[in-house]
Amino acid sequence: MTAKILVSACLMGHAVRYDGAAKPLRHPAIERWRAEGRLVTLCPELSAGMPVPRPPAEIEGGRTGADILSGAGRVVEKTGQDVTEAFRHAAENALALALATNCRFALLIDGSPSCGSGFVYDGSFSGERVKGEGVTAALLRANGVEVFSDREVEMLVERLAGEDDGAA
Repeated sequence: MTAKILVSACLMGHAVRYDGAAKPLRHPAIERWRAEGRLVTLCPELSAGMPVPRPPAEIEGGRTGADILSGAGRVVEKTGQDVTEAFRHAAENALALALATNCRFALLIDGSPSCGSGFVYDGSFSGERVKGEGVTAALLRANGVEVFSDREVEMLVERLAGEDDGAA
């Protein structure tokens, strides 16, 4: 069976980011995977009913998605509004879709408090980054989905080549 990939909707050109923009990822593998029917597109925040546009949100105190899942942190908007539950719900929706569609891999936009897999912002809204992952990336990884950032497409290409070779 061909491995499926859960992919951030913003990377597929959908204007769903907090600022109402998209962040399309241009790579030959994306078009090949689309043609092969491998891609399952989702914006976790939209799936949880968050609007577009919306105020920027960050995980407080330099914490990460795993902290949020364990109840040891909050996700807050720049306005001060606590949106932790919406981000937890978004992560649960992403996991449910990944499981329902047999996505063993995810390609997510880095830096997002949902989808970040290598870094997130530190909660000060100053542009400072901290190593870590967002809530959705953390929940997917905790449930066996391999997560790659938009900067790791080549790594995912290699991983899928090994997966496809093993299936032959």
